[in-house]
Amino acid sequence: MKTDARGCAVSTRSQAAVDHLERAYWRLVSFYGTPLEDLDAASAADPQWMLPHVVRAGFLLSVTEHKLLPEAHAALARAQALAAGANDRERAQLAAAHRCFGGDWHGACAAWDALLNQHPRDLLALQLAHLFDFYRGDARNLRQRVARVLPEWDKSDALYPYVLGMYAFGLEESNLYPQAEQAGREAAGGSACVPWAIHAVAHVMEMQGRHEEGRAWLNTRRSCWAEDDNGLAGHNWWHLALFHLETLDVAGALQIYDEQIATQAAIDVTLQRLDATALLWRLHLLGSDAGASRWAANAAAWQQDEAAAGFYAFNDLHALLAFVGSGQVERAEALVAEVALKAERDEGINKAMAREVGLPLMRGLLAFAKARHDEAIGLLQPMRTVAHHFGGSHAQRDLIDQTLLAAAARSTHHRGLGRALLNERRLAKATTPLTQHWASQL
Repeated sequence: MKTDARGCAVSTRSQAAVDHLERAYWRLVSFYGTPLEDLDAASAADPQWMLPHVVRAGFLLSVTEHKLLPEAHAALARAQALAAGANDRERAQLAAAHRCFGGDWHGACAAWDALLNQHPRDLLALQLAHLFDFYRGDARNLRQRVARVLPEWDKSDALYPYVLGMYAFGLEESNLYPQAEQAGREAAGGSACVPWAIHAVAHVMEMQGRHEEGRAWLNTRRSCWAEDDNGLAGHNWWHLALFHLETLDVAGALQIYDEQIATQAAIDVTLQRLDATALLWRLHLLGSDAGASRWAANAAAWQQDEAAAGFYAFNDLHALLAFVGSGQVERAEALVAEVALKAERDEGINKAMAREVGLPLMRGLLAFAKARHDEAIGLLQPMRTVAHHFGGSHAQRDLIDQTLLAAAARSTHHRGLGRALLNERRLAKATTPLTQHWASQL
């Protein structure tokens, strides 16, 4: 019986196919390029092996691109046709991927968890579950799922630093900052380039207000994350821009936006476009003029993917911000109506995400855009305790608090709320020029 590099049984006799899959696994966890060519090579080496098609479907689903659903469906169909020759573990992977494709992200994560209980070194199950824990806002499992398997991994395994980087991010999202930084630094401290671990430490520094350290951390490690073919490059540039904003260096943040975050190739990708939109919105809240052309290009990229409305609430929220920022308030209102209709009609996890979190947030942000600040506060404030249910990180969801601070500063009745939010912020992180800005507004 042939196994992969971590002892998981595989239903192929081709070592070349296994080697190509191993390369695809490295791409999954390192974000260097995409695994698609490696998966094609694995399938060419053994056309009867089902697993490369399951990996392809899982990767396509993991980037939350609505337009990739047909391609993911085709990969699942090819896998299903080869299922008879697969072993039990591989068929369980196929079943989990089917659940994920159907919108049952909770069920898919439960299925991957069951796989990991039996096969703790199953890299595919771990990586996909980790990403969908993030998309589901499940910080507990973002940390604990990795903790349940990490002791089973050999530190000499070439992919061990990437698993340790996952653990670092889970610790950070669980507010265990010293432990997260220690794990992230260890994961990034070897010879392997581990962008996810570098990103986890950047999150720690963002949450603790360590903006100067954060800039130095990212700048001195650019060779391990800033290459054009790294899928985390745009997101780490976004973190660097946030460190600039903490010092109110608007020009520095905009330079990063123009040169690194909002290139046409970048904003064609939803995960990159989220960061571009969020950065423009933060600038807008500060009263900085990001320029109509930047907003227009951002909104145009969202509008090209109109069929994606109602697919994932976190994405919908950022599309609304782009329409509002570009002055297309009617388009933003239409998006809210469309998302509400799909939340009533469709099934899957996004139904609950949209109804519980996405739509109230969208309506609150729309009210803010219309200068109805009291109404915006009434809609946004209750969301602070449940916003994690639609995914994203603490740093990404800070957009909600910063909007509340701006609304409170412009309201005649809610200055006390604004000061209360500032008190939270002052105890959570070092006082920065950005915090002082909001204090002066309140």
